Amino acid sequence: MAEQPILRQSGIRNVAFGRQVVVVEPANLYECEIGDHCFIGPFTEIQSDVRIGAHTRIQSHAFICSLVTIGTHCFVGHGVQFVNDDFRRGGPAGGDASLYRRTEIGNHVSLGTNATILPVRIADGVVVGAGAVVTRDLDVKGIYAGNPARLLRPL
Repeated sequence: MAEQPILRQSGIRNVAFGRQVVVVEPANLYECEIGDHCFIGPFTEIQSDVRIGAHTRIQSHAFICSLVTIGTHCFVGHGVQFVNDDFRRGGPAGGDASLYRRTEIGNHVSLGTNATILPVRIADGVVVGAGAVVTRDLDVKGIYAGNPARLLRPL
């Protein structure tokens, strides 16, 4: 006879919500901060130690892992994935919290559908194209696309 699995429900717990936040369920949000006038789409996970600035829109199926800060007036497209483990030791960090890295997204940043964001810093006013993989800091306000994401043109 097979052993029974441990079942955990998704849901919303220990979240500091600003004013007039809209969350479309199902969503899995825990131990994070969501600023005023934000929108969180369905099938989104926002983990602990994440801060989302005011007037930011998170579309469906986004995954925002721990240690991410997103500025104000940002757009996170459908299916955007954040990664906080850079495999510095050649494999997954596992339970070693010291191996996880922070990601900082500036204000007025737009992240296109299915973009993947590694532990980086993204400057204010950056636009990241759909499907891009951001592996390095984006310091210049502009439009980036590709794998790895490269500056197409400054704004």
